[in-house]
Amino acid sequence: MEWTDEGTIIGVRQHGESAVILEAMTREHGRHLGLVRGGRSSKVQPVLQPGNSVSLTWRARLDEHLGEYKVELLASHAARLISAPVALYGLATVAALLRLLPERDPHFALYEGLSVLVEHLDEPRLAPALVVRFEVAMLAELGFGLDFSRCAVTGSPDDLSHVSPKSGKAVSRKAAEPWRDRLLALPAFLAEGQGARAPAAADIAAGFALTGYFLRRHVFEPRGLGETPERARLVEIAARASLASEV
Repeated sequence: MEWTDEGTIIGVRQHGESAVILEAMTREHGRHLGLVRGGRSSKVQPVLQPGNSVSLTWRARLDEHLGEYKVELLASHAARLISAPVALYGLATVAALLRLLPERDPHFALYEGLSVLVEHLDEPRLAPALVVRFEVAMLAELGFGLDFSRCAVTGSPDDLSHVSPKSGKAVSRKAAEPWRDRLLALPAFLAEGQGARAPAAADIAAGFALTGYFLRRHVFEPRGLGETPERARLVEIAARASLASEV
């Protein structure tokens, strides 16, 4: 068995004295693991860093085997990301989510989203919103998509401000008024038609609260899991960065 694919490295762990097991999110083969012999050498280690974009050739005698990777660097992002706390915690948060997916199951939208995310993870004003968007995409891939296209009550796409915690559908500002205390805030950067401007601190907090609610309800709690410490730390860092940018 053999294939070649592009991927973004999301994890590396030691295996024996000199090898590592490389975990990557690939375009055609989903989240996939493979053995890299000599992966702990000074020559190879810089290539096998989380966030780096690589070309992977995987070989195994049988498809169900772990197999071995031959790795070639396509784009180095790790050196840029390692100096930014928001990038480190953001990548760790996203990697933990990707590990909830079945191994070797393609998810093209998530692969593309991860590629975009890695390009901007070291930008404190943009990265948190991109992570929230990735979490929305992750919910959709797991079968719990949220609908921000139109109001669940009126059917209008205008002035959407809240989300129903039961249905995951948007609600307009006027229709939400009688139930505001029971609804989740919909940040402007997630509402349909919003531009790419850096969101305000309140919107970032609302975004993480929104996705966090549905992740806990539909993903974490049914599996007996809790929010990762990396995500909690990312939320703190994002809040400080957003507030500092508004001063």
